[in-house]
Amino acid sequence: MSPSSSDRHQASAAPHAPAAGEPRAGGAPLPRNVVLLGWASLLNDVASEMLFPLLPTFLITVLGGTKTHLGLIDGIADAASSILKLLAGAWSDAAGKRKAFVVGGYAVAAIARPLISLAAAPWHVLTLRAIDRVGKGIRTAPRDALIAESAAEGERGRAFGFHRAMDHLGAAIGPAIAFGFLWLWPGQLRLLFALALLPALPMLVLVLVGLRETAPKKPAGDRRLILSLAPFDHRFRLLLASLLIFSLGNSSDSFLLVRAEELGVSAVWLPVLWGVFHVAKSWLTNAAGAWVDRIGPRPLIWTGWLIYAATYLAFAMARGAAAAWGLFLLYAVHYALTEPAEKTLVASLAGPKRRGLAFAWFHLVVGLAALPANIVFGAVYERLGPLAAFGMGAGLALAAALLLLGVTAPAAEAR
Repeated sequence: MSPSSSDRHQASAAPHAPAAGEPRAGGAPLPRNVVLLGWASLLNDVASEMLFPLLPTFLITVLGGTKTHLGLIDGIADAASSILKLLAGAWSDAAGKRKAFVVGGYAVAAIARPLISLAAAPWHVLTLRAIDRVGKGIRTAPRDALIAESAAEGERGRAFGFHRAMDHLGAAIGPAIAFGFLWLWPGQLRLLFALALLPALPMLVLVLVGLRETAPKKPAGDRRLILSLAPFDHRFRLLLASLLIFSLGNSSDSFLLVRAEELGVSAVWLPVLWGVFHVAKSWLTNAAGAWVDRIGPRPLIWTGWLIYAATYLAFAMARGAAAAWGLFLLYAVHYALTEPAEKTLVASLAGPKRRGLAFAWFHLVVGLAALPANIVFGAVYERLGPLAAFGMGAGLALAAALLLLGVTAPAAEAR
């Protein structure tokens, strides 16, 4: 799906969420906010992914860190982000506003990333990655709630699929820039990291100027900051439990890059591998978003988690660089099936009043699990090898898929 100009009716009228279940004409442009947030995500990921596939090499080779350091850095960064996601999501519900959280979160990340170019020790990278993730924590739940509120119920899968597709497309462009830069200026990692500021600047202008509020104004008596799970029923809580189990086995993709290098992919080709991976994710996720709207999110999540388990086992037993390339493409299928489906299911189970809080809990559970997941995976990988580490992740994914079977369909999903 090529990004269209946006919903022009929203540009001239006060923005509002479409009525529940209101269908859009087939092939109609997605709402203005969805399109703008897709482009903002693309630019943000261009900046982020100029760095990310090279951070393991920078940390281990340049700064003298270890795989355990890598797990600690990614785990702490995601945990810090997740706590803020809970607060920001709930606060945006209470305030009846989302835009300030989105703009502020993107701004914090845009400033922190280029400063990694000045890092002299592993703890410097840890601190700056944590600040980067603070920005992600501020913006993520309000942004997802804004997407859900901007799209009609019957097109949320397509909206989340488009957003994730643009995100992954940016994550493909960033490594391509990194590859071209390092081809011309080998070894200049610090300068490359500093240049990550450039794509972030137009992204900030885009969300600051173009984004529109959609959250309904709340009456004075309803401006309560609620952080608990009390507003949600057992189905939402069971979904969170299954996500928790899956996330405990879902280590950072940094380890897949480490494994690819062990299998023979040279450092200069890692950005290309990462870019091809994200091109595949972008194309597949865009298609999968429409599937979510047709068949419902749960079958796609379940299938995606089974593919994850198979891919992790294959990474453990693979031999040669060619296998790494093929497995990254298979891993992209997992992402495409699960990302729009998970967010669509969260929006359906949450209801309209506490959508920011629902996405906050979704991201909190996934992010907090990342800390033990990454620390344990890094330690097991370093001490026992890839089979033990990747096999552990596969086993937890299978357990989560079994638990997901107990999440019954929300009314909007039943057809």
